[in-house]
Amino acid sequence: MTFWDSLTVGEARILGSHIFAADDIKRFAAKFDPQPFHLDEVAAKGSVLGGLCASGWHTAGVCMRLNVENQVAFAKDWIAAGNRPPRMGPSPGVTNLRWPKPVYVGDTITFTQTLTAKRASGSRPGWGVLEFTTLGVNQHGETVFSFDGAAFCGTD
Repeated sequence: MTFWDSLTVGEARILGSHIFAADDIKRFAAKFDPQPFHLDEVAAKGSVLGGLCASGWHTAGVCMRLNVENQVAFAKDWIAAGNRPPRMGPSPGVTNLRWPKPVYVGDTITFTQTLTAKRASGSRPGWGVLEFTTLGVNQHGETVFSFDGAAFCGTD
């Protein structure tokens, strides 16, 4: 069986969890998203968000790190089982990127990715396109982050 054939539409994979600490939130915001509600507790408390919260881009970055770590571990297990290394390509993009609720200090966000479709690439022989939905859910069961994405994957 090829790596491509082993992937099942509808299968969900937990990418991992991350706890957002105040110092990390502030450090990221100072470099990449210096808005008051990401940098200062007092300013954040008086904002529409009501408290210090992570930048959405911080949340997205953590998700990407966990995604890559998960892919590397999955590939290692696949190869250790005697299979050929999977060929993973770049992503042609994402859609429907959303941050429906803030990520506050101390929140634990668990990221899950569900394969929603797969198809042969029309422009790249030997490659297919995987489509998936990624969710970030806090410890209260609330979705705080989501997007639909795609990635190329070898089919042979």
